[in-house]
Amino acid sequence: MTETVILKLGGSVITDKSGECAIDNARLREIAGDIARSAPKLVLVHGAGSCGHPEARRYRINDGLDTENVPGVYHTHAAVLRLNAAVVGALRDAGVEAIGIHPLDLALAEGGRLASFETRHIAEMTGHGIVPVLHGDVVMDRLKGACIVSGDQLVTRLAVALGSRRVGLATDVAGVLQNGSVVPRIDRSIAETLEIGGSGNTDVTGGMRGKIRELLALADAGTDSHIFHVSTVGRFLDGTEHGGTIVTRRGIP
Repeated sequence: MTETVILKLGGSVITDKSGECAIDNARLREIAGDIARSAPKLVLVHGAGSCGHPEARRYRINDGLDTENVPGVYHTHAAVLRLNAAVVGALRDAGVEAIGIHPLDLALAEGGRLASFETRHIAEMTGHGIVPVLHGDVVMDRLKGACIVSGDQLVTRLAVALGSRRVGLATDVAGVLQNGSVVPRIDRSIAETLEIGGSGNTDVTGGMRGKIRELLALADAGTDSHIFHVSTVGRFLDGTEHGGTIVTRRGIP
């Protein structure tokens, strides 16, 4: 059976995060072409970038719901839907049988972490050659009313649920950087020595630090992941050398 590949596109890769819902359609077309040429059994996840983060911060979604910020659930979700539609549209224009899947519809959180997340239909889709396209989203939360669930948290849950051993995060940098150089390998002991900042733009999900935290949890479950520059998406999907950083529970390869 062909293994399912999990690919995450960072929000900064497909939007201009210094603007507000400024979608990089040219970059989306390039990525869609790479995916169409490689054609693996794929689940795609994308970040919100400038379509969702500004709304989530404006309405204080991660602080929980109160009488004043309930409209933020709609406005945040609507923003990420706009980006998801653009991603799906680019893929379909390239000949990929893609369809958008929205976490607000199928996930429930508790204290900011996923408590339930239905994935059985996603497995059925990939088995029929459909590429599900998920995204960071606002979801309902049993303790807070609502919260933001990042695409990185979704990647971890999807990889475990679908039994994927190939997980990649495409970013706008060549990997995890320390003093301007790519860190080739990160495990928990190495992570403690790194100075990893958050996003320099509006990001309510923790930036690179949040990614590393989620991927170390995935490594603890036995699945390595790779962080690399978006220009090497095609090589990652083909299984060839793509550079970047591997996040693993093994200190020595």
